[in-house]
Amino acid sequence: MSMQFDLFNETENDIFAAKDYHSFKDLVKRSNCAKCELHRGRRNIVIDRGDPSSRIMCIGEAPGENEDIKGSAFVGRAGKLLDDIMKSIDLDTEQDVLIANIVKCKPPGNRAPVRDEVSACMPYLQKQIDLIQPQVIVLLGAVALKHMIPEKGDFAMAEEAGKLFQSNQYPSVHFMVLYHPAYLLYDPRKKKDMWEHVKRLDQFLKETNIV
Repeated sequence: MSMQFDLFNETENDIFAAKDYHSFKDLVKRSNCAKCELHRGRRNIVIDRGDPSSRIMCIGEAPGENEDIKGSAFVGRAGKLLDDIMKSIDLDTEQDVLIANIVKCKPPGNRAPVRDEVSACMPYLQKQIDLIQPQVIVLLGAVALKHMIPEKGDFAMAEEAGKLFQSNQYPSVHFMVLYHPAYLLYDPRKKKDMWEHVKRLDQFLKETNIV
């Protein structure tokens, strides 16, 4: 996906011109991005956690308090649950997966990011995807699905969770939607459904020799 360059913003242009993931990540960290209001309340720009050479990417909603403090994605209670979920199908979230979010700065009050915030941050996520070239993207929760695949329109999460699909916007990627781990902490009754969905993901990964 091509990126828009701003002749008057050298820092941003360097980020989108980055040829490798390490350079991209370093440039974003040092950018002190202020493209949306979320920068006013952040401690750290939270870019990812895991291995950028992996073929599997997980995308969540936004950093929370723990992520903002540590500067790393999914390191709180939901992150620990995500680690356990991935481990159940023999995936190590530090080695086999790259984890990111729709936005890279913590929204106030742990709310979902709003459209202007997502619009400001989405080019950076798309650049991550371009550099990583994942074969599978796991969308964690309704917010990730809504903003990554807008053609889905109105949807019911119960109908989308556990499904594999593709999008014209990312023709080489297979997507699966899973419940956000934070939602499972809120409603443990969904853990049974989650296990069935994760087994389906595991079967697909094995059938396609992605792991």
